[in-house]
Amino acid sequence: MTINYFMPTTDNGKADMFDHFAAAMPRYAALLDVSAVDVATLKADADAFRYTLHTQADVLAYGQHWTAYKNALRDGGSGSADWPILLERLNPVPSAVNPGIIPRLTALVAHIKTHKNYTPAIGQDLWLIGSTQVIDSSTWKPILTVQNQASHPIIIWTKGQASALEIWVDRGDGNNFVLLNINSAPNTTDNSPLPALGASAIWKYKAIYRLHDEQVGQWSDVVSVSVAG
Repeated sequence: MTINYFMPTTDNGKADMFDHFAAAMPRYAALLDVSAVDVATLKADADAFRYTLHTQADVLAYGQHWTAYKNALRDGGSGSADWPILLERLNPVPSAVNPGIIPRLTALVAHIKTHKNYTPAIGQDLWLIGSTQVIDSSTWKPILTVQNQASHPIIIWTKGQASALEIWVDRGDGNNFVLLNINSAPNTTDNSPLPALGASAIWKYKAIYRLHDEQVGQWSDVVSVSVAG
């Protein structure tokens, strides 16, 4: 299976995408029927996101500076006795924008890619054609953990690129592993009846991913949990 998606996975990559797209979009706006309002919104979203990332990095570093100051103040050590310099916001401060810059961008990209004048060359110039990745589902292997909540096990798992997870359980009753559930969203609670009052048992779980209604990849390692009535 292959995927070809333009959106970077990291915040810094997304910011680079916004900056480039906002800078390049004006020269194609008329050709692709993108309004001046949409172009201005794109530029504002790009500026706001880049500013937010810079400010977040500064705040995190500033927090670490105060933590070091607090530790020295408490425990002693070398360094100045003066308060840390107050954090100043970057200038200029762009206008705040409404939440949802990624949905707005993907909606604009959908309009552009379905326009009659759109070409792959334009897509390349706007960074709208991502690299093709080959997804090998044969290597997928679920990682399970299990917790107890109100005495019932909760199987913790992540979905990744699969459609669903098929979970099997062995309750130590001689039936070996039997199908518990097929879930399309994490996580999974086993609400089966617990052992009799005062009794206990070890329940074991394993799982395998599903894609297009078929098992894919490898079985997870078996995880166990003690349950009691």
